[in-house]
Amino acid sequence: MSARTTAAASGPGTGTPAGRDAWAVTVCRDGAEFGRLAGEWGRLYRRCRTVTPFQSHSWLYSWWLSYGVLGTLRVVLVRHGGTLVAAAPLRLVRGPVPVLTPLGGAITDFTDVLVDDARPQALAVLARALRGLARTAVLDLREVRPGAAAERLYAGWVGPRARLTDSTCLELPARPIEELIARLPSPRAQKVRAKLRRLDRMEIEEHAVPGGEVPAALDRLLALHRRQWAGRGVTPEHLSARFAEHLGRAVRLMVEAGEARVTEFRIAGELVASDLTLLSPRLAGGYLYGADPVLRSGKADVTTLLLRSGARESSARGRSVLSLLRGREPYKNHWRPEAVTNRRLLLARRRTAVPLLVLAGCAALRTRAAELLRDRDRGRGRGLARRPGRTRLPARPGHPGRFRALRRLRRGGGAG
Repeated sequence: MSARTTAAASGPGTGTPAGRDAWAVTVCRDGAEFGRLAGEWGRLYRRCRTVTPFQSHSWLYSWWLSYGVLGTLRVVLVRHGGTLVAAAPLRLVRGPVPVLTPLGGAITDFTDVLVDDARPQALAVLARALRGLARTAVLDLREVRPGAAAERLYAGWVGPRARLTDSTCLELPARPIEELIARLPSPRAQKVRAKLRRLDRMEIEEHAVPGGEVPAALDRLLALHRRQWAGRGVTPEHLSARFAEHLGRAVRLMVEAGEARVTEFRIAGELVASDLTLLSPRLAGGYLYGADPVLRSGKADVTTLLLRSGARESSARGRSVLSLLRGREPYKNHWRPEAVTNRRLLLARRRTAVPLLVLAGCAALRTRAAELLRDRDRGRGRGLARRPGRTRLPARPGHPGRFRALRRLRRGGGAG
Protein backbone atom coordinates (compact mmCIF):
# COMPACT_ATOMS: atom_id res chain seq x y z
CA MET A 1 0.00 0.00 0.00
CA SER A 2 1.26 3.50 -0.77
CA ALA A 3 -0.24 5.04 2.35
CA ARG A 4 -1.19 3.35 5.60
CA THR A 5 -3.93 4.69 7.85
CA THR A 6 -2.56 5.07 11.38
CA ALA A 7 -5.49 6.89 12.99
CA ALA A 8 -9.03 7.92 12.13
CA ALA A 9 -11.03 9.71 14.77
CA SER A 10 -13.24 12.62 15.65
CA GLY A 11 -11.87 16.03 16.46
CA PRO A 12 -9.32 15.83 19.25
CA GLY A 13 -11.30 15.16 22.41
CA THR A 14 -14.58 16.49 20.98
CA GLY A 15 -16.49 13.25 20.54
CA THR A 16 -17.71 14.40 17.15
CA PRO A 17 -18.84 11.38 15.10
CA ALA A 18 -16.84 10.37 12.05
CA GLY A 19 -17.82 12.18 8.88
CA ARG A 20 -17.37 15.71 7.64
CA ASP A 21 -15.54 16.74 10.84
CA ALA A 22 -13.50 13.54 11.22
CA TRP A 23 -9.73 13.53 11.64
CA ALA A 24 -7.66 11.00 9.73
CA VAL A 25 -3.94 10.33 9.85
CA THR A 26 -2.02 8.44 7.18
CA VAL A 27 1.65 7.72 6.59
CA CYS A 28 2.73 7.96 2.96
CA ARG A 29 5.53 5.50 2.24
CA ASP A 30 5.45 5.50 -1.56
CA GLY A 31 7.30 8.08 -3.66
CA ALA A 32 4.74 8.11 -6.48
CA GLU A 33 1.95 8.75 -3.98
CA PHE A 34 4.00 11.59 -2.47
CA GLY A 35 4.34 13.08 -5.94
CA ARG A 36 0.56 13.10 -6.36
CA LEU A 37 0.17 15.21 -3.23
CA ALA A 38 1.46 18.35 -4.98
CA GLY A 39 -1.91 20.11 -5.24
CA GLU A 40 -3.17 19.68 -1.68
CA TRP A 41 0.35 20.09 -0.25
CA GLY A 42 0.61 23.44 -2.04
CA ARG A 43 -2.72 24.58 -0.59
CA LEU A 44 -1.58 23.63 2.93
CA TYR A 45 1.78 25.36 2.36
CA ARG A 46 0.02 28.63 1.57
CA ARG A 47 -1.98 28.37 4.83
CA CYS A 48 1.13 28.05 7.03
CA ARG A 49 2.70 31.34 8.10
CA THR A 50 5.98 29.82 9.36
CA VAL A 51 6.95 27.86 6.26
CA THR A 52 10.16 28.50 4.39
CA PRO A 53 10.79 27.65 0.71
CA PHE A 54 12.31 24.34 1.79
CA GLN A 55 8.87 23.05 2.84
CA SER A 56 7.42 23.47 -0.64
CA HIS A 57 6.33 20.25 -2.32
CA SER A 58 8.53 20.99 -5.34
CA TRP A 59 11.68 21.13 -3.21
CA LEU A 60 10.87 18.12 -1.02
CA TYR A 61 9.62 15.79 -3.74
CA SER A 62 12.49 16.63 -6.07
CA TRP A 63 14.93 15.99 -3.21
CA TRP A 64 13.32 12.60 -2.64
CA LEU A 65 13.67 11.67 -6.31
CA SER A 66 17.38 12.55 -6.31
CA TYR A 67 18.43 11.53 -2.79
CA GLY A 68 15.74 9.26 -1.35
CA VAL A 69 16.34 5.63 -0.41
CA LEU A 70 13.65 3.14 -1.36
CA GLY A 71 11.60 1.96 1.60
CA THR A 72 12.48 4.83 3.94
CA LEU A 73 9.81 7.45 3.11
CA ARG A 74 7.56 8.36 6.03
CA VAL A 75 5.39 11.40 5.25
CA VAL A 76 2.81 11.84 8.02
CA LEU A 77 -0.44 13.43 6.80
CA VAL A 78 -3.28 14.78 8.93
CA ARG A 79 -6.63 15.50 7.30
CA HIS A 80 -9.74 17.09 8.75
CA GLY A 81 -12.94 16.47 6.85
CA GLY A 82 -10.84 15.31 3.91
CA THR A 83 -8.66 18.47 3.82
CA LEU A 84 -4.93 18.23 4.47
CA VAL A 85 -4.26 20.37 7.58
CA ALA A 86 -0.87 19.12 8.84
CA ALA A 87 2.11 17.18 7.52
CA ALA A 88 5.53 15.99 8.62
CA PRO A 89 7.82 15.14 5.66
CA LEU A 90 10.15 12.50 7.15
CA ARG A 91 12.38 9.59 6.20
CA LEU A 92 13.68 6.67 8.23
CA VAL A 93 17.45 6.42 8.62
CA ARG A 94 18.34 2.93 9.80
CA GLY A 95 21.36 2.22 11.92
CA PRO A 96 22.43 1.45 15.49
CA VAL A 97 20.12 4.32 16.50
CA PRO A 98 17.21 4.47 14.02
CA VAL A 99 15.99 8.03 13.48
CA LEU A 100 13.16 9.74 11.66
CA THR A 101 14.56 12.89 10.14
CA PRO A 102 13.13 15.51 7.73
CA LEU A 103 13.40 15.23 3.98
CA GLY A 104 15.89 17.64 2.48
CA GLY A 105 19.16 16.47 3.97
CA ALA A 106 22.30 18.57 4.12
CA ILE A 107 21.35 20.79 1.16
CA THR A 108 18.29 22.15 3.01
CA ASP A 109 18.80 25.15 5.28
CA PHE A 110 15.52 24.99 7.22
CA THR A 111 13.22 22.08 8.08
CA ASP A 112 9.78 22.10 9.68
CA VAL A 113 6.41 20.41 9.93
CA LEU A 114 3.40 22.07 8.31
CA VAL A 115 0.31 23.03 10.34
CA ASP A 116 -2.67 24.92 8.95
CA ASP A 117 -2.93 28.31 10.70
CA ALA A 118 -6.73 27.93 10.79
CA ARG A 119 -6.51 24.44 12.38
CA PRO A 120 -4.04 24.78 15.28
CA GLN A 121 -5.56 21.70 16.92
CA ALA A 122 -4.10 19.66 14.05
CA LEU A 123 -0.73 19.93 15.79
CA ALA A 124 -1.96 17.71 18.64
CA VAL A 125 -3.18 15.11 16.15
CA LEU A 126 0.14 15.23 14.32
CA ALA A 127 2.03 14.87 17.63
CA ARG A 128 0.07 11.72 18.53
CA ALA A 129 0.86 10.20 15.15
CA LEU A 130 4.55 11.01 15.56
CA ARG A 131 4.55 9.46 19.03
CA GLY A 132 3.34 6.28 17.38
CA LEU A 133 6.27 6.32 14.99
CA ALA A 134 8.65 7.11 17.87
CA ARG A 135 8.07 3.67 19.37
CA THR A 136 11.00 2.37 17.35
CA ALA A 137 12.94 5.45 16.22
CA VAL A 138 13.99 8.81 17.62
CA LEU A 139 12.60 11.91 15.89
CA ASP A 140 15.62 14.00 14.90
CA LEU A 141 14.47 17.34 13.51
CA ARG A 142 17.49 19.24 12.19
CA GLU A 143 17.83 22.92 11.20
CA VAL A 144 14.59 24.11 12.81
CA ARG A 145 14.31 27.88 12.46
CA PRO A 146 13.17 29.85 15.54
CA GLY A 147 9.41 30.31 15.45
CA ALA A 148 8.85 27.20 13.33
CA ALA A 149 5.82 24.96 13.88
CA ALA A 150 8.24 22.21 14.99
CA GLU A 151 9.07 24.32 18.05
CA ARG A 152 5.42 24.17 19.12
CA LEU A 153 5.52 20.42 18.54
CA TYR A 154 8.55 20.23 20.83
CA ALA A 155 6.96 22.42 23.51
CA GLY A 156 3.93 20.12 23.79
CA TRP A 157 5.78 16.81 23.42
CA VAL A 158 4.95 14.17 26.06
CA GLY A 159 8.08 12.12 26.59
CA PRO A 160 11.89 12.44 26.55
CA ARG A 161 13.18 15.33 24.47
CA ALA A 162 16.32 17.41 23.93
CA ARG A 163 17.02 20.73 22.26
CA LEU A 164 20.47 21.36 20.77
CA THR A 165 21.97 24.16 18.72
CA ASP A 166 22.40 23.61 14.99
CA SER A 167 23.62 25.94 12.24
CA THR A 168 23.74 29.72 12.49
CA CYS A 169 21.99 31.76 9.80
CA LEU A 170 22.38 35.48 9.18
CA GLU A 171 19.32 37.59 8.42
CA LEU A 172 18.53 41.12 7.30
CA PRO A 173 15.20 42.92 7.22
CA ALA A 174 13.65 42.78 3.76
CA ARG A 175 14.12 46.47 2.92
CA PRO A 176 15.36 48.40 -0.15
CA ILE A 177 19.13 48.68 -0.40
CA GLU A 178 19.21 52.31 0.76
CA GLU A 179 17.50 51.35 4.02
CA LEU A 180 19.99 48.53 4.53
CA ILE A 181 22.84 50.97 3.93
CA ALA A 182 21.35 53.35 6.49
CA ARG A 183 21.84 50.65 9.15
CA LEU A 184 25.62 50.72 8.61
CA PRO A 185 28.18 52.95 10.28
CA SER A 186 28.86 56.07 8.20
CA PRO A 187 32.32 55.02 6.86
CA ARG A 188 31.01 51.61 5.82
CA ALA A 189 27.89 53.14 4.23
CA GLN A 190 30.08 55.47 2.13
CA LYS A 191 32.09 52.50 0.85
CA VAL A 192 28.93 50.63 -0.10
CA ARG A 193 27.56 53.62 -2.02
CA ALA A 194 30.87 53.85 -3.87
CA LYS A 195 30.54 50.17 -4.80
CA LEU A 196 27.02 50.77 -6.08
CA ARG A 197 28.22 53.66 -8.25
CA ARG A 198 30.95 51.43 -9.70
CA LEU A 199 28.36 48.75 -10.48
CA ASP A 200 26.16 51.33 -12.20
CA ARG A 201 29.08 52.45 -14.39
CA MET A 202 29.54 48.85 -15.53
CA GLU A 203 26.04 48.88 -17.08
CA ILE A 204 25.17 45.41 -15.81
CA GLU A 205 21.91 44.13 -17.24
CA GLU A 206 19.62 42.15 -14.90
CA HIS A 207 17.19 39.51 -16.17
CA ALA A 208 14.71 37.30 -14.27
CA VAL A 209 14.63 33.86 -15.90
CA PRO A 210 11.14 32.48 -16.71
CA GLY A 211 10.23 28.95 -15.64
CA GLY A 212 10.72 27.27 -19.00
CA GLU A 213 14.30 28.53 -19.25
CA VAL A 214 15.30 27.64 -15.69
CA PRO A 215 17.06 24.28 -16.28
CA ALA A 216 19.46 25.80 -18.84
CA ALA A 217 19.98 28.88 -16.64
CA LEU A 218 20.87 26.67 -13.67
CA ASP A 219 23.42 24.83 -15.80
CA ARG A 220 25.02 28.21 -16.48
CA LEU A 221 24.85 29.16 -12.79
CA LEU A 222 26.55 25.94 -11.70
CA ALA A 223 29.26 26.40 -14.34
CA LEU A 224 29.95 29.90 -12.99
CA HIS A 225 29.91 28.53 -9.45
CA ARG A 226 32.56 25.96 -10.36
CA ARG A 227 34.77 28.61 -11.97
CA GLN A 228 34.31 30.97 -9.06
CA TRP A 229 35.45 28.36 -6.53
CA ALA A 230 38.11 26.63 -8.64
CA GLY A 231 41.11 25.83 -6.47
CA ARG A 232 39.27 26.83 -3.28
CA GLY A 233 37.03 25.09 -0.77
CA VAL A 234 33.82 24.41 -2.67
CA THR A 235 31.00 22.31 -1.21
CA PRO A 236 31.53 18.97 -3.02
CA GLU A 237 27.82 18.22 -3.30
CA HIS A 238 27.31 21.37 -5.36
CA LEU A 239 29.44 19.76 -8.07
CA SER A 240 27.47 16.51 -8.19
CA ALA A 241 25.12 15.40 -10.95
CA ARG A 242 22.30 14.61 -8.52
CA PHE A 243 22.42 18.13 -7.07
CA ALA A 244 22.16 19.64 -10.54
CA GLU A 245 19.30 17.26 -11.36
CA HIS A 246 17.46 18.19 -8.17
CA LEU A 247 17.85 21.94 -8.69
CA GLY A 248 16.77 21.81 -12.33
CA ARG A 249 13.62 19.87 -11.52
CA ALA A 250 12.63 21.66 -8.28
CA VAL A 251 13.47 25.24 -9.17
CA ARG A 252 11.62 25.25 -12.49
CA LEU A 253 8.38 24.44 -10.66
CA MET A 254 9.20 26.84 -7.84
CA VAL A 255 9.80 29.72 -10.25
CA GLU A 256 6.47 29.02 -11.93
CA ALA A 257 4.76 29.03 -8.50
CA GLY A 258 6.51 32.20 -7.30
CA GLU A 259 8.61 30.22 -4.80
CA ALA A 260 11.99 30.95 -6.38
CA ARG A 261 13.75 33.46 -8.61
CA VAL A 262 16.72 32.91 -10.91
CA THR A 263 18.42 36.15 -11.92
CA GLU A 264 21.15 36.51 -14.55
CA PHE A 265 23.49 39.50 -14.84
CA ARG A 266 25.15 40.37 -18.15
CA ILE A 267 27.62 42.90 -19.51
CA ALA A 268 27.31 43.59 -23.23
CA GLY A 269 25.20 40.44 -23.53
CA GLU A 270 27.71 38.16 -21.81
CA LEU A 271 26.80 36.37 -18.58
CA VAL A 272 28.93 37.48 -15.63
CA ALA A 273 26.84 36.38 -12.62
CA SER A 274 23.79 34.32 -11.76
CA ASP A 275 21.78 34.01 -8.56
CA LEU A 276 19.18 31.60 -7.16
CA THR A 277 16.93 32.98 -4.42
CA LEU A 278 14.24 30.83 -2.79
CA LEU A 279 11.00 32.51 -1.69
CA SER A 280 8.19 31.97 0.78
CA PRO A 281 5.48 34.47 1.79
CA ARG A 282 7.61 35.94 4.61
CA LEU A 283 11.19 34.98 3.75
CA ALA A 284 13.60 35.25 0.84
CA GLY A 285 16.83 33.26 1.01
CA GLY A 286 19.86 33.67 -1.22
CA TYR A 287 20.61 29.99 -1.84
CA LEU A 288 23.36 29.78 -4.49
CA TYR A 289 25.18 32.06 -6.89
CA GLY A 290 27.95 31.96 -9.43
CA ALA A 291 30.14 34.82 -10.61
CA ASP A 292 32.76 35.15 -13.33
CA PRO A 293 36.11 35.77 -11.58
CA VAL A 294 36.65 38.72 -13.90
CA LEU A 295 33.99 40.64 -11.96
CA ARG A 296 36.18 40.64 -8.87
CA SER A 297 39.26 41.47 -10.90
CA GLY A 298 37.35 44.53 -12.09
CA LYS A 299 36.72 45.45 -8.46
CA ALA A 300 33.01 44.77 -8.75
CA ASP A 301 31.54 43.77 -5.39
CA VAL A 302 29.46 40.70 -6.21
CA THR A 303 27.78 40.60 -2.78
CA THR A 304 26.55 44.17 -3.17
CA LEU A 305 25.29 43.40 -6.68
CA LEU A 306 23.29 40.39 -5.51
CA LEU A 307 22.05 41.99 -2.30
CA ARG A 308 20.72 45.05 -4.11
CA SER A 309 18.77 42.81 -6.45
CA GLY A 310 17.47 40.57 -3.67
CA ALA A 311 16.53 43.49 -1.42
CA ARG A 312 14.58 45.17 -4.21
CA GLU A 313 12.61 42.01 -5.02
CA SER A 314 11.94 41.01 -1.39
CA SER A 315 10.83 44.42 -0.18
CA ALA A 316 8.56 44.93 -3.18
CA ARG A 317 6.73 41.67 -2.37
CA GLY A 318 6.12 42.52 1.29
CA ARG A 319 8.41 39.91 2.83
CA SER A 320 9.89 40.59 6.26
CA VAL A 321 13.16 38.61 6.17
CA LEU A 322 16.05 38.57 3.70
CA SER A 323 18.05 35.55 4.83
CA LEU A 324 21.70 34.98 3.94
CA LEU A 325 21.07 31.39 5.05
CA ARG A 326 23.63 29.20 6.81
CA GLY A 327 27.19 30.25 7.47
CA ARG A 328 28.94 33.21 9.06
CA GLU A 329 31.26 34.18 6.22
CA PRO A 330 32.97 37.56 6.75
CA TYR A 331 31.41 39.15 3.66
CA LYS A 332 27.95 38.63 5.18
CA ASN A 333 28.89 40.35 8.43
CA HIS A 334 29.70 43.59 6.58
CA TRP A 335 25.95 44.21 6.42
CA ARG A 336 25.38 43.89 10.19
CA PRO A 337 22.91 41.01 9.94
CA GLU A 338 21.22 39.36 12.90
CA ALA A 339 22.61 35.94 13.84
CA VAL A 340 19.77 33.42 14.16
CA THR A 341 20.59 29.94 15.43
CA ASN A 342 18.67 26.95 14.12
CA ARG A 343 17.75 24.20 16.57
CA ARG A 344 18.05 20.46 16.53
CA LEU A 345 15.04 18.88 18.25
CA LEU A 346 15.22 15.30 19.49
CA LEU A 347 11.93 13.66 20.48
CA ALA A 348 11.38 10.15 21.81
CA ARG A 349 9.27 7.90 24.00
CA ARG A 350 10.44 6.18 27.17
CA ARG A 351 11.42 3.05 25.28
CA THR A 352 13.65 5.14 22.96
CA ALA A 353 15.00 7.46 25.67
CA VAL A 354 18.44 5.81 25.75
CA PRO A 355 18.99 6.22 21.97
CA LEU A 356 17.97 9.89 22.36
CA LEU A 357 20.61 10.36 25.05
CA VAL A 358 23.21 8.68 22.83
CA LEU A 359 22.37 11.01 19.93
CA ALA A 360 22.44 14.09 22.15
CA GLY A 361 25.79 13.08 23.67
CA CYS A 362 27.37 12.41 20.26
CA ALA A 363 26.09 15.73 18.94
CA ALA A 364 27.58 17.58 21.93
CA LEU A 365 30.97 15.91 21.38
CA ARG A 366 30.96 16.81 17.68
CA THR A 367 30.09 20.42 18.50
CA ARG A 368 32.93 20.63 21.01
CA ALA A 369 35.39 19.08 18.56
CA ALA A 370 34.37 21.56 15.87
CA GLU A 371 34.88 24.46 18.29
CA LEU A 372 38.37 23.21 19.16
CA LEU A 373 39.27 22.91 15.47
CA ARG A 374 38.04 26.44 14.78
CA ASP A 375 40.07 27.78 17.70
CA ARG A 376 43.15 25.96 16.43
CA ASP A 377 42.70 27.26 12.87
CA ARG A 378 42.24 30.82 14.12
CA GLY A 379 45.44 30.50 16.10
CA ARG A 380 47.34 29.24 13.07
CA GLY A 381 45.89 32.01 10.93
CA ARG A 382 47.23 34.82 13.08
CA GLY A 383 50.28 36.40 11.53
CA LEU A 384 50.01 34.50 8.24
CA ALA A 385 50.22 36.91 5.33
CA ARG A 386 48.19 36.31 2.21
CA ARG A 387 49.94 36.67 -1.09
CA PRO A 388 47.90 38.79 -3.45
CA GLY A 389 46.60 36.75 -6.33
CA ARG A 390 45.89 37.84 -9.85
CA THR A 391 42.92 36.72 -11.82
CA ARG A 392 43.74 36.14 -15.44
CA LEU A 393 41.10 37.27 -17.89
CA PRO A 394 39.73 34.12 -19.56
CA ALA A 395 39.53 34.67 -23.31
CA ARG A 396 37.08 32.52 -25.25
CA PRO A 397 37.49 31.80 -28.94
CA GLY A 398 34.74 33.43 -30.92
CA HIS A 399 33.86 35.98 -28.21
CA PRO A 400 36.00 39.06 -28.92
CA GLY A 401 33.18 41.39 -27.77
CA ARG A 402 33.17 39.79 -24.35
CA PHE A 403 36.94 40.09 -24.15
CA ARG A 404 36.90 43.82 -24.90
CA ALA A 405 33.91 44.54 -22.60
CA LEU A 406 35.40 42.71 -19.66
CA ARG A 407 38.79 44.33 -20.30
CA ARG A 408 37.10 47.68 -19.74
CA LEU A 409 35.42 46.32 -16.64
CA ARG A 410 38.77 45.16 -15.32
CA ARG A 411 40.16 48.67 -15.67
CA GLY A 412 37.17 49.95 -13.68
CA GLY A 413 35.33 51.62 -16.54
CA GLY A 414 31.94 50.93 -18.08
CA ALA A 415 31.23 48.05 -20.43
CA GLY A 416 30.05 50.00 -23.37
